[in-house]
Amino acid sequence: TDKVVDMPVFRPLVGMDKIEIMDISRRIGTYDISILPYEDCCTIFVPKHPKTKPRLSDVESSEKALDKENLINDAVENSEIIKLGENGEQIISKM
Repeated sequence: TDKVVDMPVFRPLVGMDKIEIMDISRRIGTYDISILPYEDCCTIFVPKHPKTKPRLSDVESSEKALDKENLINDAVENSEIIKLGENGEQIISKM
């Protein structure tokens, strides 16, 4: 990620251990959801031999083929701000 973007990528949980993250998830009410088994599209469409260390030039080439302008516009139009309170209450607003 850091090789192909020229802006910071924030990873808010990077400084916490698993127990801290689990405690927070219990407090905000997301723990029960997080432990459910989930078959997402990644497990369905994953190639037999995925590349785990792709060449930077391949990544850059693939990115050039993306319609970034439309992807950004769609993301902005469908963005929501979800604020979680101390007791897990949610306040949702559109951007």
